Amino acid sequence: MWGKPMIVMVTRPYATAFEKYALANPDVLCLSADLTSSCEIDGFRDRHPDRFLSLGMAEQNMMSFAGGLGLAGYRPFLHTFGVFLYRRPYDQLMACVAYPRRKVRLMGFLPGITTPGGMTHQAIDDISVMRSIPNMTILETGDATEVESICEAADSIDGPVYCRVLRGSVPRLFSTSIRMGEMRELSLGSDVLVVTSGITTEEAMRARDVLEKRGVSVRHLHLNTIKPFNTEALLDHINAVRYGVITMENHLTVGGIGSLVAETIADAGSGKRLLRLGLRDTYAHGGSRPYLMRFYGFDAFSLVGGIETLMRQNLAISEDDLKAVRLEAVHSSAKAEGL
Repeated sequence: MWGKPMIVMVTRPYATAFEKYALANPDVLCLSADLTSSCEIDGFRDRHPDRFLSLGMAEQNMMSFAGGLGLAGYRPFLHTFGVFLYRRPYDQLMACVAYPRRKVRLMGFLPGITTPGGMTHQAIDDISVMRSIPNMTILETGDATEVESICEAADSIDGPVYCRVLRGSVPRLFSTSIRMGEMRELSLGSDVLVVTSGITTEEAMRARDVLEKRGVSVRHLHLNTIKPFNTEALLDHINAVRYGVITMENHLTVGGIGSLVAETIADAGSGKRLLRLGLRDTYAHGGSRPYLMRFYGFDAFSLVGGIETLMRQNLAISEDDLKAVRLEAVHSSAKAEGL
């Protein structure tokens, strides 16, 4: 269970975590697609050049090469922005990594709208694409603790893994590492079930405290393992609430966790109502993370509006009410949003 907000920011947690994990596992190799510093592995490159391979801006070649490394018994960790791990090298991803079940770890940075770089750099459909690929596991980090444990979690899988990784200055929200296949139960209310992942979890935490003061009993689940997924556990939570379910994701509402929950409800024949918050059939433009989350409707204030719709009540919660419980600093000197 998660209690009150912990306003603790961790700088570049992935850089430290990857180096520590790689040094403890000699078969792990570090691959970069010419975005080394942007993926926080420049220090590893400088200190351990014998374990580092730069493949340049040639992601198709990098994916095929990683498949060969997996065949040879290595466990390559590929580092680049998420969009460059599935759009450009899709054929090589299918044929050289997913089909033969190679132990390739795809570390995708800048998930969703965590960059102002616009559609060329924003991975907004990666979960929907990766969910459709057989043999693929999908993980997503929501805080610094999950970033610190993502390498070990990914490397525990006998097959390929795609990870949505946060970088820069990351809030610490949890005290325990990722447990593969398990969702975090952050609150166990009885009115509305809220299902979040990644950066939307912090937004739901901000809203939850204010909602509970207005008498709304929120059941909040955080997902870090998106595929495979425990549908039976989710159904138990769905059946435990009165009004219905809201999903909120840093992704298109099609194919991501909104679709995952919709499929679960439909397959079980549940009558619970579902409201999905996220990008709705659109590309995102450039802008800061808080601005884009507000503009496209998956921040704390948008969640309040969704709950009002679901419950058919006016809760009289303003944006100023939510600003008082802001967890994350908008600006960071640790390259949180740039390219």
